[in-house]
Amino acid sequence: MDGASSSAAAAIKTDTKRPQTAAAGLFSPINDDLLQKILSRLPALSFASAACVSKSWNQICSRILTRPKLASALSLHPSPKVAVKEAIEKVLAEPIRPHFVVANIGSGFGLYDISKLISKKLGSSVPFIISTSSGIFGRDALTHEFKEVKWGEVCGDGIDEDCSIPAKDANYGILLTVGFVPGLKVDAIPLLQTIKDPREVLLDKFIMDIKDYTASVSDCTSPVGIMMFGDGLRDMKPIVDALDYAMPAETVIVGDERGRFLYRSENESRNVCGSAKYFTDAVTLVFAKDKDKPHGKYLVYSFIQHRFSLVSSIGFCSISYLHAFRSVRYKVKKEIKGIGDIQFQIALSNGVSTVGSRHKAVSVKVNDCERSTWLTARREGHPEILDGQQILDDINDELANHVDSSDLYIGVTKRRKISIGSEKPRWITSLEYHGVVGGDDQYLYVSGVGIKTGDYFNFYRSDPETALASCTSISSSLKKLKVNQTQKHHCHMSEVFGGFMFACCGRGEPFFGRANVDGSPFVENFSTVPLAGIFCGGEIARGSLRLTGESQKDSDARCTLHVYCTIYLVLSYTPAPAPAPLEH
Repeated sequence: MDGASSSAAAAIKTDTKRPQTAAAGLFSPINDDLLQKILSRLPALSFASAACVSKSWNQICSRILTRPKLASALSLHPSPKVAVKEAIEKVLAEPIRPHFVVANIGSGFGLYDISKLISKKLGSSVPFIISTSSGIFGRDALTHEFKEVKWGEVCGDGIDEDCSIPAKDANYGILLTVGFVPGLKVDAIPLLQTIKDPREVLLDKFIMDIKDYTASVSDCTSPVGIMMFGDGLRDMKPIVDALDYAMPAETVIVGDERGRFLYRSENESRNVCGSAKYFTDAVTLVFAKDKDKPHGKYLVYSFIQHRFSLVSSIGFCSISYLHAFRSVRYKVKKEIKGIGDIQFQIALSNGVSTVGSRHKAVSVKVNDCERSTWLTARREGHPEILDGQQILDDINDELANHVDSSDLYIGVTKRRKISIGSEKPRWITSLEYHGVVGGDDQYLYVSGVGIKTGDYFNFYRSDPETALASCTSISSSLKKLKVNQTQKHHCHMSEVFGGFMFACCGRGEPFFGRANVDGSPFVENFSTVPLAGIFCGGEIARGSLRLTGESQKDSDARCTLHVYCTIYLVLSYTPAPAPAPLEH
C-alpha cells in the first residue's frame, strides 16, 4: 500500500470514532475525484471500512464497484494456514465485495480445515464451494507468475470420516477465487441422496430447487449459468442430461464430474453436511439475473420528477434553486448508473480424434458390480459380427499398432426418453464416451453402463495434435474478442473480466510435452484478466460454443460429459447504455 492509501486507511480508523461532521471537516479540502482515486487503491477490508465512514464515502465506494470483478490467486505452501493466508491477501488486495467463493485444493489439505479458514476471513454468509482437484491453473499469490500444477487423479473413495485424507498425501496447494457480479444473484444448491435408500437421488427436487431459487431472485426460472461439482461416486451422466433437458439453450453449464467437495449455501436449509438424512452427490453454483438490479435511466427520471413536483408544490422557483437543481441532476446522472449485463460464454478444446469405421452394438451385457459393459458389434455396412479382439485388431491396424486402451474410447450415440417430474417424456439424442478396458475372443469391455443393442458408436483416441490445433483456434477467437473490446469508438462493447477453465486430468505437460498449453489461449490474449482453472476427473460442458463460431443443431447428438477436453468459461460484461439526455 502506498502513502496515499495508508493515509486514507489511517483516517478511516480515526474517523469512525468521530461524528460525521468531523469527518467531513477533515476531508473537505479533498474533492470527490481525488478521494475516489485514494479509495480505489485500498485493500478490500479497508475499503469496506471506508464505505461506512459517511454517506458520501459510501456513494463513492459504490461508484468504484459498479463493474463485475474476479480475483484469483494460488499458493503452493504446504501449510494450509499459510497457503490460505497468502491467497486471501492477494484476492483482497483491491476493492471487492464477495458474492461467491470457489476454492480448489490439493488432496493433502482437509476440506473442513480450509472451509474454517476461509469462513474466518471472508465471513460466514458468502456462498462457497471448496473442491479437491487433480491440479490447478492460476497466478501465484507471491510472484504473480501463471502456473500449471498437476497432481494425481481424485477419486471418490478413500476418504476418512471427517472428509480428510491420509497424511502421506503430498498434494499441497490452493487456488482461491472470489467473484463480485452485480446484476446477478449467486447461491450454492446441492443434489441430495437419502441415507436410508442410497439409490434414491432427489433429481427432480434438485431441478426444482434451481428453478425455484432462480424464480425467487429473477424474472424467470432459467439461470444464466451453472457451475457443477460431482463427488465421483455417482454417475453424473443422467444428472447432467436432466439439466440439459430442463434448462434452455442459453443456460451455460460447466464443471468437474468427479472430485470431493464442501459447500455453503445462503439458505441454511440446504446446508446438510453431517445430516442424518442426506448425502450430497453434487453441488452447483447457480448464477441468476437479479430482478432488483438498478436501471439508471429509471432512477434518474423518477428522482427528477419528484424534484419537479416539489418545486410545483411550494409555488416558488428562484434562479439559485434552478442552478442547484441542475447541479443535483448532474450528480445523480453521474452517481446512479444502471448495471450492465454479464455474459457467460464457453469454448471447448477437443482432445480426441476418431479412429476407424462406425460400429453398431449387436449383443450387450452389463456388469453391475464393476459398472461396465460387454458387447459385440458389426462394422457399418458389413454383416459379420465381431468379438472384442477382432474389433481391437482393426483399431490396431488403423493406428499402426500404436493403440493403447488406456486412452481409447467409444463414443456412443444414444437416443433416449427423458422427463422431469410429471412432464411428458421427450426424446433426446446424446453422445456419451465410454473408456475401452480391453477385449477378448468374446467381448469388447468398456467402462460405464447405458449402452443398448442397436446403438451406434465410433472409436476415439486421445490426440495431442488435435488438442493443440483446437487451442490455437480458440486463441484466435479470443484474439478477435480482445480486438473488438479495445475499439474505443464503440461505446457499448463487452469486455472480458475473468475466466474459468476445466481441463481433463489426462492433459497438461505430459500430454503436450510442455507446460501451460491449455492456459495459453486465455493468458496470451488477456494477460491482466484473472483466470482460475482445474484439472478434472471429467469435464462438464453444455452450451452454445459461440466464441468459436460452433453450434449444435437440435437434431445433433449433444455431448455434456467430455474426455481429453479443456472447457473455457469466459465472463464478459456489457455496460448499461448511458441515460438519454434529460429535457429541461
